Amino acid sequence: MYKHLSREERYQIHSLLKAQQTISEIARLLGRHRSTISRELSRGRGQRGYRAEQACGKASERAQTSRNARRVDAKVWADVAFYLGLQWSPEQIAEKVAVSHECVYLHVYANKAAGGDLHKHLRSQKPRRKRRLCGRDRRGQIPNRRPISERPSHIEQRKQVGHWEGDTVIGAAHKQAIVTLVERKSGYAVLAKVNHKTADLVGRAIQAKLKPLRPRVKTLTVDNGKGFADHQTVDQTLGIQTYFADPYCSWQRGSNENFNGLLRQYIPKNRRMQTVTDGELTIIQNRLNHRPRKRLGFKTPHEVFHASLNRVALLP
Repeated sequence: MYKHLSREERYQIHSLLKAQQTISEIARLLGRHRSTISRELSRGRGQRGYRAEQACGKASERAQTSRNARRVDAKVWADVAFYLGLQWSPEQIAEKVAVSHECVYLHVYANKAAGGDLHKHLRSQKPRRKRRLCGRDRRGQIPNRRPISERPSHIEQRKQVGHWEGDTVIGAAHKQAIVTLVERKSGYAVLAKVNHKTADLVGRAIQAKLKPLRPRVKTLTVDNGKGFADHQTVDQTLGIQTYFADPYCSWQRGSNENFNGLLRQYIPKNRRMQTVTDGELTIIQNRLNHRPRKRLGFKTPHEVFHASLNRVALLP
């Protein structure tokens, strides 16, 4: 059965186009038919090319004028407002409430135009522009760096729990940081705050957070930040292999990039990390791990990840 492209998928299309991927390759990565991607690019393109936010707006307009459009009860909108307050996405809400995710977006935008604040609960997903220097990484080289090209190809398919992605999220004035670690198949995440983004502190944080989950930690894929320079110690302690994504290819760590966007709902870029407590991080981690995800059949990351842990525990 055909399902409309989601908001997240449109942002993925935008990122992959910037990475100069072909329509066929984008279709393969998203698990969609080539004609679906081609039609989306044709419908969502504007004067400045394909932009995700613009494409989402055009899709909402098409849904609004569709002959299948219907009036929605006030009680339904009250439920929508409740789940938005929990920072659920419109797609997650649509699985729980009898309304489409496109209708939720239209309702939120109409509310904003009327002076309401529902839009403040939506995740901000503006694509980031990164500086490039002739395709070369301007940062220093990490010793014994293992490139993602050496990572087993089956990991890309997300069929097995145990393959993680890592990143650091910084706050205002680049003081302190949060280490984010996300399991690729389930989306389950763990968070740790570090006072400085040094390789030693980041490495220790990774070890402390992943050691209790060791039966389900096989690989880790990170970016080329110096905070991950102590990867050999992490590998030895946890018995895993760390891989490094290609420079300026954030889509190779899509799970982590998506999670970091969700985290920014709670900890915006202009907030100083000194104000973030360990207790607050635990609350955020639990809330996001217990939020249903469309790609998991609306199960939660916690459910999927811990089901795999339970299977390990039952083995002789």
